Amino acid sequence: MKKYIASLLLLALFCQSLLAQDLSQQIEPGRQNSIEQTKKPYVIFISADGFRHDYAEKYQAKNLLALREKGVKAIAMKPSFPSVTFSNHYTLVTGMYPSRHGIVNNSFYDPKKGQIYVKTDPKAVKDSTWYGGVPIWVLAEQQKMLSAAFYWLGSETAVLGVRPTYWYNFNNRIPMDVRIEAVKNWLLLPEEKRPHLINFYFPEVDVAGHHFGADSKETAAAVKLVDDCVGEMVKLTKDVGLEVNFVFVSDHGMTNADNTNTMTLPSIIDEEKFIVPNGDALLQIYAKDKKNIKPLYRSLKKEAVDFDVYLTNKMPKRWHYRAKDNKDGRIGDIILIPRLPKIFNLTGKPTTIGKHGFDNEMPDMQAVFYAWGPAFKEGLTIQPFENVNVYPLLAKILGLSFDHKIDGDIKVLAPILK
Repeated sequence: MKKYIASLLLLALFCQSLLAQDLSQQIEPGRQNSIEQTKKPYVIFISADGFRHDYAEKYQAKNLLALREKGVKAIAMKPSFPSVTFSNHYTLVTGMYPSRHGIVNNSFYDPKKGQIYVKTDPKAVKDSTWYGGVPIWVLAEQQKMLSAAFYWLGSETAVLGVRPTYWYNFNNRIPMDVRIEAVKNWLLLPEEKRPHLINFYFPEVDVAGHHFGADSKETAAAVKLVDDCVGEMVKLTKDVGLEVNFVFVSDHGMTNADNTNTMTLPSIIDEEKFIVPNGDALLQIYAKDKKNIKPLYRSLKKEAVDFDVYLTNKMPKRWHYRAKDNKDGRIGDIILIPRLPKIFNLTGKPTTIGKHGFDNEMPDMQAVFYAWGPAFKEGLTIQPFENVNVYPLLAKILGLSFDHKIDGDIKVLAPILK
């Protein structure tokens, strides 16, 4: 009986925790499009997490293959370093390298705050003080253009005091058809209440790639799901009678790693002297006392067999991830990067086979970029480009001006516009 009662109590607590997660749409009150903005184009900006540059061909994503032929396809899109989810999703909406917008990894330490940012910590994710730059929805709202987001890093917090007009707290419990229906409902709103920018995020391909690998039937099924949903989204825009521009991207690619013979934290790293957030494709080591950096670096260089060791001021320039780029000191003093198929595993628990976060020039790390709609040329294939250039493209299509400094340049993607 005691066990039964305890089980009921645990179940009740679990149900209360689920109820505490607000699954409903959040609406910022008192906003509407200015008369000028009601005349502007519409953009649906879609990210399929972990959708490698070759997945559409590899898994015959029929809708995406057809849609990109009616618009623009890049051979690949180069993610920013490190090629991880949080860093690159925030780069895509700010036009800034991770070292400059501040989300330098999925998990990292801020010595000024004395805190570790962890992607699984809702409190950190919703704390606006971690986020730099001006997200594209903030730019839109500042200029009296309404925006919406069905999941996107940064949309749950008020960056610069501003959220999208319509947004959702991230969770995996809202069915996909409900998410698609939300997009339709946004587009059916009266023009003064209708968002001109919609951010939409798919996690499924990344999840399948991590757990089953890039070449698995599960990843193929996840690609098909995303492809079907994109097809439905295009159909609904026709049903509501609106001409909409679509930009379909991913944050990074995926590769298979050796998840059996993993590396632990090198024993010569004294955790009394150094802070090391969890990681597998990138370890950042933060010294509590800077005098300990050089001795540890020299020792690690001697010991390193299956990983490379960098001082922050000696990182490859092309990564834009050096000491001079180091916003708020969030990049570690020493960086360890495993040599594939090797990866780090600091927890000692089983880890997944699919990984990313590696050198952003690796073929398997390359992301996808397709765009179609009235703003874009048709039947155009372009060379690979850096993902920092998507932000000025979105601003250009939406007719939004900005004068703050970014790393992207509209000149890179201007030729794809009509």
